[in-house]
Parts: sequence; C-alpha cells; structure tokens
Amino acid sequence: MQLASPTRRVFLGSLAASLPATAALARTQTAEDRVRVAVIGLNGRGLDLAALFAKSDGSEVVTVCDCDARVLAKGVAAVEKAGGKTPHTEQDFRRVLDDKNVHAVAIATPDHWHGPMTIFACHAGKDVYVEKPACHNVAEGQAMIEAARKYNRVVQLGTQRRSAAHIADAMAHVRSGALGKIGLARAWIHQQRQPIGHATPGPVPEGLDWTLWQGPAPAQPFIPNRVHYNWHWFWHWGTGELGNNGIHALDVARWGLNVEAPLRVTSGGGKYVFDDDQEVPDTQNVTWEFDNCAITWEHRMWSKHGLEGGSAFGTAFYGDKGTLIVDDKGWRVEDGEKAGGPTTADIGPHIANFLDCVRTRNRPNADIETGVLSTRLCLLGNIAHRTGRKLTFNAATWNFPGDAEANALLTRDYNPAFDPMKPA
Repeated sequence: MQLASPTRRVFLGSLAASLPATAALARTQTAEDRVRVAVIGLNGRGLDLAALFAKSDGSEVVTVCDCDARVLAKGVAAVEKAGGKTPHTEQDFRRVLDDKNVHAVAIATPDHWHGPMTIFACHAGKDVYVEKPACHNVAEGQAMIEAARKYNRVVQLGTQRRSAAHIADAMAHVRSGALGKIGLARAWIHQQRQPIGHATPGPVPEGLDWTLWQGPAPAQPFIPNRVHYNWHWFWHWGTGELGNNGIHALDVARWGLNVEAPLRVTSGGGKYVFDDDQEVPDTQNVTWEFDNCAITWEHRMWSKHGLEGGSAFGTAFYGDKGTLIVDDKGWRVEDGEKAGGPTTADIGPHIANFLDCVRTRNRPNADIETGVLSTRLCLLGNIAHRTGRKLTFNAATWNFPGDAEANALLTRDYNPAFDPMKPA
C-alpha cells in the first residue's frame, strides 16, 4: 500500500487486492482457531476492547494501532495485563488492513472514522467490530451496509445491549402484548459534564499524526480542547450526546417497538448552560413519529436529576396496560404485572457473539444493518436540530423529499485521500 500521499484509486485498489487471500483465510478457520484481532483507536474505549479481546478464549490481539504514538504503550500494556501476548504496534491503520495475519479489526476511533474505516476494512476482507454510533452521517451508513454485504463481512456494532439476556427478556415482554397498546417509548440520559472552555489553534503534539486523525474529515487546524475526547461536541467529527449515548437507549426503543424509519422528526433544545466552544446542544428533546407510535429522547449534559424513579439513563415503554422501564436497576413493569431482571452492561457476551459469527459467518446480534437503522434515528434528530424545523423522512429513498438543506446534512464533504464514497 502506498503510504505517502496515496491516491484514492491506489488506496482502495490495494485494499481490494488483499481481499481474496484474507477472505479465504476466514473461510478455512476451524472452531479451535483464535480470531486474530487488531484494535484501532486506543484513547478510552479501545483500551477496554484490547483487554476484552485479549482475555477471550476465542481471540488473540495481534496488533494495537493508533495515530497517536503516545498511547501505543497503553494498548500493549492493556493486552499484556489481560493475559495476551505482546502485540505488534502500528500508527497507520492502512498497514493493519494490509496485514494478512489479521482476521478482524475492532474500531474505537472518533465517530468520523467509524464509517470510512469499516468500509475500507470490508474491502480488505476483514471482519469488523465497530464502536457506536455506526457512522457520522446517513450516507456512510448505507455504504457500510453495502460493503458488508458485497464482501460477505461480519460487522458488529458496539451496542452491547443487543447481546444482554436480561434486555432480550425485557424486549420479549414489551413485544408480547402484556403492556397493551404502546403509544410511546421514551429514552434519556442526564449527567453532569463539564464545560470545555475556549481555545485557539496551537501546535500539534509530538507523536500525533494529525493528518491521519482527521482522515476523511476536511482538514482543520489543531485546537487542544478538541482532542482526544471533546471532538464529540463538534459536528465536524462527532454526533453530540444523541450519537454518543442516545444510540444505546434508542436502539432498545426501536428494538422493543419493532420500528425502522420514522415518518417525521422534530428537535427542540439548544446550548442553554455551557459557555464554551461546544457546537452541539447541551439540552435536547427529540421526537420521532411512526405510523402508530412515537419515540422521544431527552438529554441534559449539566444535570444528574433522572427520570422514572431517578434513573440517569434508560428507556421506558408506555402501554395502556402497563409501563416497562429498562435502566441501570434492571427492568421492571409498573402499573401492571410485576416483572424484572438483573442489571448489566457487560460487553463480554457481545464480543463472544461477534467472535462466534466470525467463525460461523452468521450475522451478529447487532449486525451493521441493525446498527445503522438505530444510528439513523440519532443522525436524523441532529439534522432536525441543525435545521430548526420539523422534517419529513422518506424510508424508501433515505432522504427528506424536497428539502435541499436537510438533505445536504445526510452526507458530508470528504478529504479525497480518505473518501469512502468514491469507487476504487
């Protein structure tokens, strides 16, 4: 692979060229073989994934990768502490995708890299575990599904509640009819984040490849209060609290109601409390309308006061015969038959499901299509916020009929060197 200013055709051409050998390797795996995993992105969630894949009986972490060389040692330490062998290190993910020794990649990069890197990995014949949200924009999500299907890849989104037994029990209860007619599901998170202050452009820290970090996003100057976590609060790279945490609760809501695309979406709220550089709303209420029900979302980034008995995070289903609540206490039914289950957000079963599907070639619990449909709710909510009006969505065409402003936000401009939407 050409690493110095690769052209788009050279880049994806190199990835496609590696597909047959890598795909054949995956097809000939036996049940006793460990899946050889590379973890890409080591600031935060990536360290957790490195440890979890390293300690799993079904996988081995052979490589850790991050465009910030300063954190590579942390990735190595996480793998070793979990009992794994010392992994190889890479700063450039393209070398990982070229490596025939790697069966699968776990992607824990910023949001703007989730879609493009997943697409590139599918081209390269790798299976993918990608953190939530699935993508930075709706068009990327469509392209992710297409790439997974075209190259017969297993792609699992990191919405681990899809593999939690107690959540599955709760969803079975919701869909059993025991709650009666359900007219509304409500999802929320209330937490107390801190302002990020105001900052101006400065020098790129030694060891950080700022070009690779920005990747598909058009280049901007380095500003310290954006990296490494606060990129979440800028539209250029992140998807706000709705994409950051809303994806989990909204995925549960969509699962329970068995709905896909909304007919209409409205967002209220704004930046009411924080005086800083953040672009996203610190307070947001979104409503998605479907044929016979609605889903709402609420977040406050500046208050811990919760809902439904004080829960800081959760999803509730309101029926005319009862209300079911899923939160950090488990699940319970109020105003009707009593029920319940333990609470856990354990990611272990979700990773085990992914590894099993890599071997069997079955689709995982949070297959990329499922993940994209849930992520789409978040993205449509953000578009409604940014346009400031109620939007009508067409499920067949994945767009807003006759609304050029809203449709422009379904995709983005790309750095040509990392554009996932152009053919090789």
